[in-house]
Amino acid sequence: MTSALPDGWTLERVRVLSGDETAALLSLQRLVVVELAGQSDYEELPPEVIIGFQGLCLVRAKGGDDWYMGQVDSDGSVICWSSYGSDLGEAIRSL
Repeated sequence: MTSALPDGWTLERVRVLSGDETAALLSLQRLVVVELAGQSDYEELPPEVIIGFQGLCLVRAKGGDDWYMGQVDSDGSVICWSSYGSDLGEAIRSL
């Protein structure tokens, strides 16, 4: 699954930068949605990679460049609230 990370990234590098030794790649077999500002609807986001941290996660959609911050819900789905840009390092620093 590490191949889903951007070039030059390993799970160990993600753990070091985030300070979270438990950071892990999560299964893609789950519903991932993005909250739409000012609306009650969600937009489905087909995940290419999901990196789980303690309580939060970063998701990159298939064919996309941006990383979305979110959290894993009690049913295993992921609810994202915003794009944190295309730079994984910057997105991790925002945790």
